[in-house]
Amino acid sequence: MVDSREGFSAARRLIDLAEAVRVNPELPRADLAELLAGHGERPAGLTEEAFPEAGAAELRAAARRMAAVLGERDEDRAAEALNSLFEEYGTRPRLTRHDGHPWHLHADRGEGGGWGDWFLASGALALAQLLTEYGRIAWGACAAEGCGRFFLATGPGSVRRHCSTSCATRARVAAHRRRRRAEAEG
Repeated sequence: MVDSREGFSAARRLIDLAEAVRVNPELPRADLAELLAGHGERPAGLTEEAFPEAGAAELRAAARRMAAVLGERDEDRAAEALNSLFEEYGTRPRLTRHDGHPWHLHADRGEGGGWGDWFLASGALALAQLLTEYGRIAWGACAAEGCGRFFLATGPGSVRRHCSTSCATRARVAAHRRRRRAEAEG
């Protein structure tokens, strides 16, 4: 969740929301509101009136759409997907700071724009910032069999394929065992 000392992270919000919806595709509105509040959304904007069930449904659908981008490993296809989102959901970003957070880019829900539109525009903006800053895809879906958890890969080192060292180790051990079986059979 958000820590005002570290600053606001739209990318972290995107990952957390997309992961929550991946795990529970029908995540209740109240849980979505709690997750958004944990990432700095103001409580007044998350009441049942301001963030109704229809808004939650839009947000869940948008999170599922962003999941496809989060799972993309090819930079060119990721950039094309982000450009498509900008074309369809583009908004004018603005710099803002609030609630003790430093300056950060913000995408507002435009006139008539819903929660899904906002999430797609702000998510695309966050991922585009990462792609340009790191010169590579700095996010992913875990490649370990049976996992698929979304993660940010903004640290140093080579491109990550796993969400954690335990998934990476599990995948490496499974590959080693497959090779040993193949050698024994062949």
